[in-house]
Amino acid sequence: MKFIVSFVFFCCLPILISGQNHAQFADSIRVSNAIPELSYAVISGDKILEIKALGVHSVDLKDVADLNDRFHIGSNTKAMTAFIIAKYVEKGKLKWNTKFFDLFPDLKKASKAEYYEITLEKLVSHQAGIQPFQGENDPIIPDFKGNPKEKRDQFGKYILTLDPVEINSEHKYVYSNAGYTLATMMTEKVTGKSWEQLVDIVFNKDLKLNVKLSWPENQIAKDTWGHSFENNKLTPVPSNTDYRLDYTEPAGDINIKLTDYIRFIQLNIQGLQGHDNYLKATTYTFIHKGIAGYSLGWFNSYENNQDFSTHSGTAGTYYTIAAIDRKKGIGYIIFTNSFNEATVNGVRLIMRKLKKDYGS
Repeated sequence: MKFIVSFVFFCCLPILISGQNHAQFADSIRVSNAIPELSYAVISGDKILEIKALGVHSVDLKDVADLNDRFHIGSNTKAMTAFIIAKYVEKGKLKWNTKFFDLFPDLKKASKAEYYEITLEKLVSHQAGIQPFQGENDPIIPDFKGNPKEKRDQFGKYILTLDPVEINSEHKYVYSNAGYTLATMMTEKVTGKSWEQLVDIVFNKDLKLNVKLSWPENQIAKDTWGHSFENNKLTPVPSNTDYRLDYTEPAGDINIKLTDYIRFIQLNIQGLQGHDNYLKATTYTFIHKGIAGYSLGWFNSYENNQDFSTHSGTAGTYYTIAAIDRKKGIGYIIFTNSFNEATVNGVRLIMRKLKKDYGS
């Protein structure tokens, strides 16, 4: 009951205060870098300091950007999957040092011996030596059959037969989408729920966020179109495109509105400031700062004596980035519906400007 009361209070807080306005600057960057749609926000733990939706849904449409638009957030999904896992660690269903093969002893015989000691924490922080599976030079994946969970289980069994990548003092982690599949398998095992069900329970039912999977729907409703970069131009991608993340959905396959993602980031900011909410403050500290380099769903970044949690995400058609200034308690979010070098450069320019003006 204590959580419910505090959460209702949080939701009722004023969400907008007067402040700086970077809309003209951001839109000029958007136009000069040919980004169809760009939405951004600067937030504190309980307020939206600045927010704007700019541009159009697609290069081929005149639908104007709206704050109700949805964006595919790619690898920023990892922080949300880690958040789910952390909740069930708090519930006592798992421990961060739980070994994978303690839950899946039947898979041990067919797996590489180098994986025998991998733990939940090592998987979520990319320290388990799992092959990256980032789309480039990946091993050929068999054509697994079944529902998404069944396919992930088969994929998880398969990747444990592959040679590990080396983790050493020079390379303390190797970023792996597949590692999040294994961590998810552990969570599914102890909860009896699929990742899809856990996303719905934690984010939609408990936190009342409107989280969906895969591409934003743009065939039966007006919404964003992602854009791939082909033949030196942006090409709109319809939501019914045959698209799969090769069974690494928990590492990168959520779509969400900026306004709902803000609430997720605000929970993290509050936790880092020592406040319990859906998770305990100590859990947020461990998620963000428990492990150097890459912690649990977040990169640790240190800039000009500032202390940041940061992550970007793309599956090739959207590009999103989130950063939390852990000292000042300010979050920065930029969503776009395209991905190429110009998009990334434009987003970096806007992020740099926002950090400079709000963080100084």
